[in-house]
Order: sequence, then C-alpha cells, then structure tokens
Amino acid sequence: MGEALPTHDDGSASPLQIGIALKKTFRDGYRWKDLRADLVAGVIVGIVALPLSMALAIASGVPPQHGLYTAIVAGAVIAVLGGSRVQVSGPTAAFVVLLAPISAKYGLGGLLLATHMAGVLLLVMGAARLGRLIEFVPYPVTMGFTAGIGTVIATLQVKDLLGLETGPLPEHFLEKVAVLARAVPTARWEELVIGLLTLGLLVLWPRVTRKIPAPLVALGTAGIIAAALGRLVPGFTVATIDSRFTYMLDGVERHGIPRVLPPFHLPWEFPGPDGKAVGFDLDLMRELAPSAFAIAMLGAIESLLSAVVADGMIRRRHDPDVELIAQGAGNLVSPFLGGISATGAIARTATNIRSGGRSPFAAIFHSVFVLLAVLLLAPLLGHLPMSSLAALLLLVAWNMSDAHQIVRTARTAPRSDILVLAACFGLTVVFDMVVSVTAGVMLAALLFMRRMAMVSDVSLVADPHRVLKQELPKATVLYEVVGPLFFGAARRAMAALNRVDHTVKVVILDIRSVPIIDATGLVNLESAVGRLLDGGTSVEEGIERARAYAGG
Repeated sequence: MGEALPTHDDGSASPLQIGIALKKTFRDGYRWKDLRADLVAGVIVGIVALPLSMALAIASGVPPQHGLYTAIVAGAVIAVLGGSRVQVSGPTAAFVVLLAPISAKYGLGGLLLATHMAGVLLLVMGAARLGRLIEFVPYPVTMGFTAGIGTVIATLQVKDLLGLETGPLPEHFLEKVAVLARAVPTARWEELVIGLLTLGLLVLWPRVTRKIPAPLVALGTAGIIAAALGRLVPGFTVATIDSRFTYMLDGVERHGIPRVLPPFHLPWEFPGPDGKAVGFDLDLMRELAPSAFAIAMLGAIESLLSAVVADGMIRRRHDPDVELIAQGAGNLVSPFLGGISATGAIARTATNIRSGGRSPFAAIFHSVFVLLAVLLLAPLLGHLPMSSLAALLLLVAWNMSDAHQIVRTARTAPRSDILVLAACFGLTVVFDMVVSVTAGVMLAALLFMRRMAMVSDVSLVADPHRVLKQELPKATVLYEVVGPLFFGAARRAMAALNRVDHTVKVVILDIRSVPIIDATGLVNLESAVGRLLDGGTSVEEGIERARAYAGG
C-alpha cells in the first residue's frame, strides 16, 4: 500500500511533501481536457454528496447544513493537501455510530470540539509516519466492524422511514431497538410509501443508466411526488427538512437550510446540549479525549482503505503519511466553519474515478458544487422528505455491510478469522467501534501467535542429514529448530530438548530455519542447553548464533 518512503542518499527519510498529489498533477502536465474531465466528475460527485452529506449530518444528530459544510470545507482542504490524486473526502456513514452519541451528550459544540481534537491527532500520526499501520489491521476486523456499523445505521433509519414517534432514542443499540419496536404502532403509511419509492428508484435507476446519478433522480422524484400528493390528497403529509429543522438568521427563526456561507466560529463557541456555548474547558476536553481518539483512528482507517481502493482502480500509489496529514488538516479546520468529522469516502471516491476524475481538482470542484447548491438551492433542498434521506442511508448501510463478501468469508476463511469477524461485528453493534477494533486486533494477534507457535518446533533429524557428508558418530544427535522462537512458541518448541536420552553425549543444534528469536525464546533456549550441559551432554552450534539473532 503506497510507495516506499522517499529517502536521501544517506538513507534517511526525506521530508513529507504536503500536497504531493496536486504537485504531481502539475508535474505530469495538466491540460484543458484534464480540467474538463475533473469538472464533470466533480459535478457528478457533488450531486451524490449533496443529499448524502445532509442525511449523514442528520443521522449524526446535528442539522443537515453541517454535513454540507463538511463536504465544502474539509473536502477542499483534504484535496489540496492530500497524498491521493482521486480521493474524495467528506462526512461518511462509518462516523455515525461515533458522532451520534457525542452530539446527544455534548451537543454540536462538543462534537465540533472532538472533531478538532481528532484533527490534531491525525496530524501527529501523519507527521510520525504512521500511515502504514493500517496494514496491521486484519481484514476480518475491518469487515466485522464495517458490517456492524452498517447494521446500526440501518436500524437508526427505521424511525424516519416509518415516521415513528419515539422521542429521544437511548444511547445503546439494544435499548434503541426496543424503543423502535414499541413505537411501531405509530408508523405512518405516507412516510413508508415515499421511503419505499425512493429506495426502489435508488436500486433500479443504475440499471437504466449511470450517466445521471441515482440520488438525484430518486430524491428529486420523491420530493416532487410528496409535494404533489400533499396538495391532491387530503391529510397527506410527510416530514421534510423544512418541517424538522430551523435556524436563526438576523434574529429570526427560519426553517430548512440557511442560504448563506458557513459562519466562522471557534469550535467551542458552538452550542452544547443546553443551547449555550460549550466553552474552552479542559475538563470537557478530557471527557472528549476518548471520542476524539476514536474519530482519529476511524478516520485514519477509512481514509487509507479508501485510498488503497482508489490505487487499485487508477493503478497509481498514494502517500499514506501525507494523506493522514491532509485528513488531520481537514478535521482541524472544518469545525471553525461548522463542519463535522470527515474522512475519505470510498463510494464517492469510486464515483469520482468512474466519472473520469483525474486529479485533486475533481474533489475541489465537488466542494465548490456543494457550496453553490447551498447558496442557490437551499429552499429546494428543504423540501426533501426525511423518509427519502432515510432510504438513501439504508442503501448506504447495505453497501457498507458487504453481505456477499461476509458469506463468502464464512464459507472459505479459517475458523479463527470467522471468529474475529463475528466478534468485531457483535462488539460494534452492542458496544462501539473502539471496543470492536481494539478487541478484534488483540484477538487476531493472539490467534496469529497461536498459528506461529504451531509451526515452531524442534525435531530430531534422522541420518543421513541433508547437510552432513557422513553418518553421525555414536551417542550424537542433531536437532533442527524450525520457525520463530518468540514468547508464544519458545516453551513448546524447546520441550523436545528436555527429553534428550541420557545416553546421548553430544547434541548438535541446527537453527538456520529460525527467522527471529526474542528474549523469551533466547532464555528458553539457554535453559534447555543449560540442562543438557548439567547432565553431561555437550551442545554444539547454536547458542552464540542465537544471541546474534536476538540482538539483530
């Protein structure tokens, strides 16, 4: 993943080149046809991002305009500074399960402050060149927590899809399910009809053509039909952005989305759950630190996974460390203009590539398109039905879950990988992504060590040995040590040496097949050799070489 780090002649790493993707674009020659292709791709991605950004902000517990501000600000900043040519960043579905509890407890101000703190952490991770750590997150872990996130998001959309009257939902998943189940009698057929219409168009339209984005057709059609039915059918009403959300402008409360540029405020000047500014409070920052860490880790994982997917599609390589710095800068700056957490979006990045995007300018144009839509189309956006946005997120959740790949993995993968996947899925749903990834990586590591312990062994070699020219002398045996001698395998591997017959006078150790040895392995080897020496058996080869291995 990514190219090797650039180095100087003396072998030291060269400085990080911020904005390397944009620099390479100009270095390779950027022509008018490239600009035209990026402009078209940016508009198409902007059309997709427009309703999705609003839906994700609503699902995260904040007004829809904050999702738009995220696409505008973070999307542009990350594109300019990033290490991937075609990555498109903005609010993503994966963040919903993290952001919704934060906004519910600490309000918009707490969420923006946590995002700001996460930006700092991402900058530090990039500067420390930790971009390649994503390689140490096993695939079953990412598959498990992604499917879990998709399940949680899909469950949360039931409320708006059916128009349920639930009141504030509890924090934990199982309690939410119970509340939603009890509220089913309050379902409204009007919301369900518009939601299913939207979902059907989202699924079926790509089979007709992919030149016109399905969200534009589905949500536009659903909005028009809902408005028409509201006029023609007595009592037909559906919840819309206008009816659900309000904002203050010039001291007047207005409905829908503000038709203005994102307002500049310090993150801690935005309101908390009580409607007052959360303030710059160290105690609050300490409380938000775990959430900020979770946002940073999920942002790093998802953005780098998205960049890897993009690499495979365009056959180029991104710089993961520069990409982390860009993601950090985007999340650091975005809260000043009301933007929530952002990361690389796999679906929007793939749409960008399929639409002909060639450089970071496509992502910049996508941000400009969303900005123009806010300034020019805000009144129209306010008519979008909430059930249509819920249907859009249902499809996103289904795509996130990658059900066919999970079924395939369950059929073909080793049982240990299936166990890791199931554990991550369950922990994500019942608890959260932080617990899931932490436990999943630890479980995967333990299972990996078990596998390595199984292949580490010390075995008696029968005559003639492949290296020896002649038979071994009487009372002499040769033991071959195979596999890594680390703390998880050393005791089991050395057990064979503890059973050497007392008639053996000389033991030869062949450790050429030991790739690594740690301190525990060295101690166990020395202990086994010591017992042989105490019993009057001479030991040839091995121990000094083993110390050299451990030192290396």
